[in-house]
Amino acid sequence: MKRRDFLAASAILAMLTGTQAHAVNKQPAKKPAAKPVARKKPTKRPAKAAVATPAPDSEEMPQTEPPPRNAISLPEEPLPQWRNYDIHSTVTLTNHQGRARVWLPLVQYRDTPWERSLGHHWQGNFETAGIYRDPVADMEVFYADWPEGVAEPRLELVSQIATQDRHFDITRRGATAERTEILRSCLQATELVPNDGIVRRTAERAIGRVKDPLAQGKAIYDWVVENTTYDPSMKSVSHANIGGLLESGQFAGRSTEISLLFVGLCRSVGIPARPAFGLRMDSSRLFSSLGATGNLNAAQHCRAEFYSPGYGWIPVNPSDVRKAIQSEGLSNFDPKLTVLKKLLFGFWEMNWASLNAAQDVMLRGSSGNALPFLIRPVLETGEGRFDDPASERFSYSVTAQRV
Repeated sequence: MKRRDFLAASAILAMLTGTQAHAVNKQPAKKPAAKPVARKKPTKRPAKAAVATPAPDSEEMPQTEPPPRNAISLPEEPLPQWRNYDIHSTVTLTNHQGRARVWLPLVQYRDTPWERSLGHHWQGNFETAGIYRDPVADMEVFYADWPEGVAEPRLELVSQIATQDRHFDITRRGATAERTEILRSCLQATELVPNDGIVRRTAERAIGRVKDPLAQGKAIYDWVVENTTYDPSMKSVSHANIGGLLESGQFAGRSTEISLLFVGLCRSVGIPARPAFGLRMDSSRLFSSLGATGNLNAAQHCRAEFYSPGYGWIPVNPSDVRKAIQSEGLSNFDPKLTVLKKLLFGFWEMNWASLNAAQDVMLRGSSGNALPFLIRPVLETGEGRFDDPASERFSYSVTAQRV
């Protein structure tokens, strides 16, 4: 029996039990009023009143009475399974000339039922450093500045975070409605995510005649899982948009491309959706390829979520389905794949820290253009802006330790 049905049945049972008990106790209440007429001593009535609620013989009485069956006595919800991590990030500048500034995205500052930011502390030979909050992008960013002449600019940042797995329960409605301005922003097109043309036509084919927003989101998820390929060698989508991906007929890419494709298809048919850029930081209980340990400087990973009235934000992870197929060698008929497809619609394994959902990011104090997204450190000097450690302008190391 589903929990909500059990709650309803228990409540009805409690009401019926209360009604019967009231009827039994009501009979002795009438008899004391008639006793003065019969001129009998009322002192014997309590013994007779006890007969009104029959009880078994003391020899047959169980040692412990069973607890009453009502909503109050239902088993408690499972205790939260929070896991605490320290995420250590180190940035060292190389081939550095003149003044320099580094930006790093921080873990999501808003507490949720599946993630909490517990604080940050840092050290280094910088001139100034701090944290600013971007209200437009809805994220926090750490920055550090070095003056000209510093021999080996270096920064160490430790972020403390707690996570627990995120589950979506289709039997529970009544989620708090999201603010209108947020839903509108999650329907808009961006540089990487257009919501018209081939994107809309593809989404309309995927959902067919389905009208329910939740079922539409599931249909788009299924289409993305069935029609994309995980390809870690593909060049980043930051140099092209998902419209071009669909035009090419080769729906291949990494987690960012696959997740942004899901987001764009949802937005094109009026379903609010957004990416979730983050960092793998622990091993996975599902497949070894879906976890990361050691140096995490290449463990960035993008997921997604979409909004359905009554349910709120629903997590999805289509890219990890495709990654498991590619890394674990799963066939289309493997029962493990069937289970994984169902699981990753509505589930996030939180061996991963979410950073932000921001797109077209303007860095405070930067002289450059907007970035498609912010998922790794960015360096800016008088020679330009660099966001890839392979540029040999800076080295980046990040590790996570469970505490």
